[in-house]
Amino acid sequence: MRFDALTLFPELFQPFLTQGVTRRAFEGGQVDVRLWQLRDFADDNYRRVDDRPYGGGPGMVMLVEPLERALAAVRRSRVEAGAPAAPVVLFTPTGRRIDQALMREWADGPGAVLVCGRYEGVDQRFVERHVDLELSLGDFVLSGGELPALALLDGVARLQPGVLNDQQSHLQDSFSDGLLDCPHYSRPEVLQAEDGPQAVPAVLLSGHHAQIARWRREQSLRLTAERRPELIHAARAAGKLTVTDERYLSQLGL
Repeated sequence: MRFDALTLFPELFQPFLTQGVTRRAFEGGQVDVRLWQLRDFADDNYRRVDDRPYGGGPGMVMLVEPLERALAAVRRSRVEAGAPAAPVVLFTPTGRRIDQALMREWADGPGAVLVCGRYEGVDQRFVERHVDLELSLGDFVLSGGELPALALLDGVARLQPGVLNDQQSHLQDSFSDGLLDCPHYSRPEVLQAEDGPQAVPAVLLSGHHAQIARWRREQSLRLTAERRPELIHAARAAGKLTVTDERYLSQLGL
């Protein structure tokens, strides 16, 4: 799959693409990322890509024409490389929230053209003419679309075959089954802390795989009920909870 990022700050992407476990996906070509400097598509000596908003008000607005020229260049490049057509994505607080279901959906897709806006926003005419999907990290405002773009690339890259050391790892992630992940423990078996020793839960040392699996499931249910109860309701509505799950939740008063 191929992602083309239209950005004023391509240098923000470079360290991310070469570090950590997800670099395997980028270096191996499973996730091909091309970076496009938007200022290269400006038509004046100042390489201007923004201007004051009509109607007044603070901030600047990204101009339509440089964005359209950049998008046209990306589309030509994709055709020349034999890459399939892909949706145009704009990162904005008004967009659909990025979640694990979207990551899984896109992990087998053709990629996308990622428009990383800046300033007060992008001229609405570009959005209406070219953007297929608007995405958001959550109910807060960032300085630009680069961070959401990196989050999307990371989430998609780690789902590619061979990227994680254990391919089962992502199956146990939070949200993979609609719930939050359970707590995890490693060495030492007993942590000598100032407020007293803290031991790893005994069930995890038992070697009894069925009991361990049940403990992890119960912890996942408990954490989700405490911190994201709406996910419990969604899992219940989708028929993802077993009779045993419901019995445990009833003990929690849910």
